[in-house]
Amino acid sequence: MQPTPETRRRRAACAIAVGATLWSAAAAGADELKPYQATYRGIWHGMTVAVSDLRLENSGDTWTYSSKSEGRGLGRLASGLSPDQTSVAKVVGDGIQPQSYRSGGGDARHSIDLKYDWQTKRLTGNYEGTKVDLPLTPAVQDDGSVQLALMSELLAGKTPDKFQLIDKNSVREYQFTREGEATLKTPLGDVPTVIYRAQKKYSPRTTRFWCAPGKGFIPMKVEQTKGDDVQWTLQIESLKR
Repeated sequence: MQPTPETRRRRAACAIAVGATLWSAAAAGADELKPYQATYRGIWHGMTVAVSDLRLENSGDTWTYSSKSEGRGLGRLASGLSPDQTSVAKVVGDGIQPQSYRSGGGDARHSIDLKYDWQTKRLTGNYEGTKVDLPLTPAVQDDGSVQLALMSELLAGKTPDKFQLIDKNSVREYQFTREGEATLKTPLGDVPTVIYRAQKKYSPRTTRFWCAPGKGFIPMKVEQTKGDDVQWTLQIESLKR
């Protein structure tokens, strides 16, 4: 089953957060991980269609990732474009335990509301109109909590090569690899980056992150392609750490 346009747009916003938290944590170490706020410009066919504000906040061992997007130009006409989302997760001794995830507005067809019960080990809720009831294992993550799950792998000295994400009432596997290096021109100046690639198993779509080692490995650019066709691009506009 192919993901809906709303799912793909939501994961565009999620892609930024995955890189921003994962790579800054890898560079600084868990005890130095700081809340951040970043703004990105969403580009489609050369036009700016959205501006996204991303935040990572924490209280003790609980982390909250949230994103809010506002359409620009033709983006104002796009229903469900990069919907707002909030993910809450806890850092535990053996990894990350997601607690809840919400995305979208009041329309059940375009909204997600997930709850994790670690006592009964069940994941329940609704995902774009589909009822969710799945067994809960440490490998299962949502579009927000996966950033901390990947961070945990790096801090444990492991190189993440794959991760799992909720997709309606099922779980999909994504592979993760390093591709090379490049220097990008950004509003923050010329920034050296390392390029990483994420791809769902058997999918023709590929998401790439241009992550800056000198800025905590926060991505300066994120881009999804399908074959040679660029689906969308996200470029950094501002960053506070």
